[in-house]
Amino acid sequence: MLEALLVPRIRDLGDGFQVRRALPAAKKRTVGPYVFFDQMGPVALEPGKGLDVRPHPHIGLATVTYLFEGEIVHRDSLGTLRSIRPGDVNWMTAGMGIVHSERTPSELRATGSRIFGIQLWVGLPASDEEVAPAFQHVPAARLPVLEGDIRLILGEWRGARSPVATRSPMLYADAPLAAGSALELDFRYAERAAYVASGVIEHEGETYDAGDMLVFAPGAVPRIAAARDARILLLAGEPLDGERFVWWNFVSSRRKRIAQAAADWKAGRFARVPGETEFIPLPDNAPQDVHYP
Repeated sequence: MLEALLVPRIRDLGDGFQVRRALPAAKKRTVGPYVFFDQMGPVALEPGKGLDVRPHPHIGLATVTYLFEGEIVHRDSLGTLRSIRPGDVNWMTAGMGIVHSERTPSELRATGSRIFGIQLWVGLPASDEEVAPAFQHVPAARLPVLEGDIRLILGEWRGARSPVATRSPMLYADAPLAAGSALELDFRYAERAAYVASGVIEHEGETYDAGDMLVFAPGAVPRIAAARDARILLLAGEPLDGERFVWWNFVSSRRKRIAQAAADWKAGRFARVPGETEFIPLPDNAPQDVHYP
């Protein structure tokens, strides 16, 4: 029933802040429409320190940010200024192009804080890759909570529906599991995965630790059990409508579109984030041959 086991790679976002990247992977580039999966933390940020992801561009995707601990201030070129806190959802549609930054708020930077959360990238349908950029924030209180305290972040499951507006069918849920409990992943999508955010789970007689992503083969309903208290993120959806190319922060069904976005960023043609003067420069390896990082 298990198609692949993905073990995240460590990536440095700068200033020593590291993430664990499960997607894309050599064994499995995407799960449904999800083309990118980063875990931030858990990490303690000392007083005077904080997360500082300077303004950078995106095209052709939607970012989904969800926190377990901490707080991040989101700013973007639409003029959005929004704090995201545990249990909230930020869904940012890049479409034809958007620029944003993500930083620890000043009050937490002064005292020190913790950060623990997940950022996903969702590939947009080919017909929506050039839509106008948009941003939506849904507070934790508006997300449905299913039996077992499962929080439905995106999509529909067991008669509930998330208020987050998506552009293709998908599911994303935050499922706590007490030691000894079990969960059937009875959602009907072609592609399904479970990511162990914390704790240890069992599936078909094998145990899996925090950081493991289990990608299930199509067919029967998977069943996972908690060997000890665990927190699982569930991902599912239909495959994207064709191949997607990824280079740096850009996703597109067309290589030439990514090359154009790179040229636009280098030339300063993207809109700016109000109140921000810094930016992340284009990497030196220009996208002559677009590939998965």
